[in-house]
Amino acid sequence: MARPETPVNIDEKLAKVTDHWSPKTVLEVNGLEFKAVKVQGDFVWHNHPEGDELFLVVRGELTIDVRDRPSAVVKAGEMFVVPRGVYHKPYAAQECEILVMDPPGVVNTGEVTGELTAEEEWI
Repeated sequence: MARPETPVNIDEKLAKVTDHWSPKTVLEVNGLEFKAVKVQGDFVWHNHPEGDELFLVVRGELTIDVRDRPSAVVKAGEMFVVPRGVYHKPYAAQECEILVMDPPGVVNTGEVTGELTAEEEWI
């Protein structure tokens, strides 16, 4: 469903996410996809040359290491944008629930492929 006709409940969508680091697309608006994700532990260093990436923390705390810049600690209710092409590595000591905003078709691990590379899936 690209543009739902009813409100989207973020808690309900996040409840459907069972695997860490496996984003599920919730909706698309103005050419951008909003994805629900649960994260815990380390991710991989990667970048997204196709566009900026926005992280919105719903619950928990997310650290985003960024090459050549200070790390960002993003808490519940806060957002952080990683600019297009910038290498970054998210990390969460405890389970953290987030929304990520990307252009359509963006792979969660960027140009890196491996066990944390997720298939595109809508919920």
